[in-house]
Amino acid sequence: MLQDELIPHGTRRQIDGKWRVFYDGYWVKCYEVPADTLQAKKQLIEALTRRLFNHVEHGINIPGTRLAEARRAYETEANPQRKRVKAAMLAGSLFNRAADVFTKLVELQAIGAEIRCDNALMQQCGEHLQEALLLGREVLHRSGEEGIDELWGEPFKAFAYPIEEFYRSRYVKIAATMKAIDRIAHELVVTFGELPMFAGIDAAIAELAKTAKRKSEILRTDPDIFDIWSDFSVTAEAVAGFVPELSPSPSTVEREAALQGRQLIQRGKDLIFYVTRARVPMPKSTRDFVESCEEYRTGYLGRFAASRALAIGIRQGARA
Repeated sequence: MLQDELIPHGTRRQIDGKWRVFYDGYWVKCYEVPADTLQAKKQLIEALTRRLFNHVEHGINIPGTRLAEARRAYETEANPQRKRVKAAMLAGSLFNRAADVFTKLVELQAIGAEIRCDNALMQQCGEHLQEALLLGREVLHRSGEEGIDELWGEPFKAFAYPIEEFYRSRYVKIAATMKAIDRIAHELVVTFGELPMFAGIDAAIAELAKTAKRKSEILRTDPDIFDIWSDFSVTAEAVAGFVPELSPSPSTVEREAALQGRQLIQRGKDLIFYVTRARVPMPKSTRDFVESCEEYRTGYLGRFAASRALAIGIRQGARA
């Protein structure tokens, strides 16, 4: 680790035949940057917008053609809860309108029209993305636990900055995602790794974290996606399917500790899954999960240890 601390951020190196870039303690797989053209930006924004809608709450993918309706519905809504949802719907419509405008600009450029940065439609596209980014703070992840502001900023970055700069920011974000995965996995191991009833779960969690980090760095167009996604899915299933081994005559407290432990492990697996697929950290969800692990360690495990000690004492007294 001390050696890694001396490596400048952004250092590129070929490792095991793959090019990687170093950020925040992690070597992230990197890809060739496409040419910085309107066509490339259009394709990137479309891909980022599809990815965004795939990770946020349902019902906000409103067509750009309904932008005026979406804005009117948002501006006239008085109920705070309904207004939040309508803000999300307006943000979705703004993103789709920006993509529609960009598509037409690329079509015009394809027939020889010169599209300058100060073009009125280019400016309108940027304004739509900027407004959507602000409204995106109201949108929740599909889990319902928190927002993921970083995803709302990606299409705007792809529009406003050179593509090479966008890719650099992507690698920084993936390194942060890997760190979040390691933190969640560490909390699971600390909580369950040394408990006899969960023997073997630490190895399963370590394998899940390893495959999750590989999944977080790879593009869907990469030929390795078939093996990497399969490995990630299989390791996630192994963690979710883990069954605690109870004593021959388990007490009520032991059964409860096993049940609550399995539910907490499932929750941790789900959180790693969400973070990995979105490729952004989820700090609020992670903090809540860490608190739940701490409560489990001080609550259920304390009661279980006391119950087990009492049972041992009773057995020893009976033998005496």
